[in-house]
Amino acid sequence: MKPKHQRLILAIVALAGVAGAGVLGASALRDEAAYFRTPAEVAGGKATPGEAMRLGGMVAEGSIRHLADGVTIRFVATDGEASIPVEFTGIVPDLFAEKAGMVADGRMRADGVFAADRILAKHDERYMPPQMGEMPTDMKAATAG
Repeated sequence: MKPKHQRLILAIVALAGVAGAGVLGASALRDEAAYFRTPAEVAGGKATPGEAMRLGGMVAEGSIRHLADGVTIRFVATDGEASIPVEFTGIVPDLFAEKAGMVADGRMRADGVFAADRILAKHDERYMPPQMGEMPTDMKAATAG
């Protein structure tokens, strides 16, 4: 085989490899892509059952319920305009609490409950770790900046 033909075959194989890697990468990212929705948007019909998305809002006061299995919780996510029931099986973050911000990755079920695969707790910009609680105020300002 001539060197010219060998280079052509090598170029075609390399191009096919790059195209295959691109297709695999795109299919993996499609499963991870999720729209961010608020409870008002979900209640307004912007989310369809089975659609991967992120639900963000506050945990409604008095809504956290632990099921008998010990690892499943149910709570209500709200944004002040609407409320969506959420169910999660797993260990929640330490900052997860009532009247605290949260973001949940998952899908809406046909029964109107958001089935969360992962829960992320949010805190505001004024958050101070408990370990810094006993530090003098001027020291907190110096270390926070």
